[in-house]
Amino acid sequence: MATAKLPEKVLMVDDEANILDSFRRELRGKINLDTALGGEEGLAKLSRHGPYAVVVSDLRMPGMDGIEFLAKVRAAWPDTVRIMLTGYADVQNTISAVNEGHIFRFLTKPCDSVTLVKALAAGIRQYRLVTAEKELLEKTLKGSIAVLTDLLALVKPEAFARASRITQWVMQIVRELGEERTWEFEAAAMLSQIGFVTLPDNLIKKVCQGQELDREEEEMFAQHFRLAAELVARIPRLEEVSRIIAYQEKRFDGQGPPEDQVAAEDIPLGARVLKVVLDFDSLLSGGYSKGRALEVLKARRGWYDPAILTLLDQVLGVEARYDVKEVGLLGLEEGMVLAADVVSRREGKRLLAKGQRLSRTLIMGLLNYQRMGGVQEPIRVLVPLGQG
Repeated sequence: MATAKLPEKVLMVDDEANILDSFRRELRGKINLDTALGGEEGLAKLSRHGPYAVVVSDLRMPGMDGIEFLAKVRAAWPDTVRIMLTGYADVQNTISAVNEGHIFRFLTKPCDSVTLVKALAAGIRQYRLVTAEKELLEKTLKGSIAVLTDLLALVKPEAFARASRITQWVMQIVRELGEERTWEFEAAAMLSQIGFVTLPDNLIKKVCQGQELDREEEEMFAQHFRLAAELVARIPRLEEVSRIIAYQEKRFDGQGPPEDQVAAEDIPLGARVLKVVLDFDSLLSGGYSKGRALEVLKARRGWYDPAILTLLDQVLGVEARYDVKEVGLLGLEEGMVLAADVVSRREGKRLLAKGQRLSRTLIMGLLNYQRMGGVQEPIRVLVPLGQG
């Protein structure tokens, strides 16, 4: 009875076309096989047609040998199982291949089809185990985070709204940082406020609106991120997320909770980002414009990582250098930038788009439209900081 072909793809890489032809003949109907002539072509096929469950490479190849090739495969496609096939019984090369490429199997030429199929089948089983565990972990983590955030949304909607706002800012900064493990930053931001479930609503409102807290309220507030860190620490693989949450109120100079010697770059990067974003959000909620809020943060010496403040400035762009002001139609001036669309009073039709810099002609056009159909007032504009 014929054995069904395994569905996962296998890539065989060798610098000799006749050897690749023999692999195709031997494995036809048994393995979903693709081939590549040399390491460069192998990497190109992985990029275009991957992922592959298993990659088999010859050791001795001109240009890029099998050790270098499989090391690159491991770096770019870590889940792919790697097998080395060679006719050279070189112990040192074998050690290098295992250490640099983390080889699953090492086979010698000539390798009969039965042995090769068994090795490939074992490699595919290993790939299935790795990917199944990874998928299970991702679903478990996402599910756990979703349950906790859904709970926060139901019990403390104001805290959930704050978590959602800061997550957007955190992710913008993280993208500027070029960090790879962005999910840890996102999870920390979304779960940073989960401890608010223990706080009274009036205290949460004061915090979210950037109001000053008295001593007793400060002590109560300090408990929320400790509780959040403890809850998150119970979820496997979220240890670093828990540590970020635990240090979210720590100042760059080492002042603030938790009371320890950790300071500056020793504070988790995610916590340094969170500290900036949380305080920025509190100022916005307290009525500050984005530009004014950034000025306040910069004036607090020793509180924040200067590099994170610079990135926030970059993310804000033009908004960081302007203040938001609401004016009537007659208060418009040349050079002002619209902070929101200008729309007609009756139909709500957009007359000018957000971001438009006002000229004398545009202002006159709005004044003329005011006589005909009316313009919704007040109009939100950006004014350079220090003016108005």
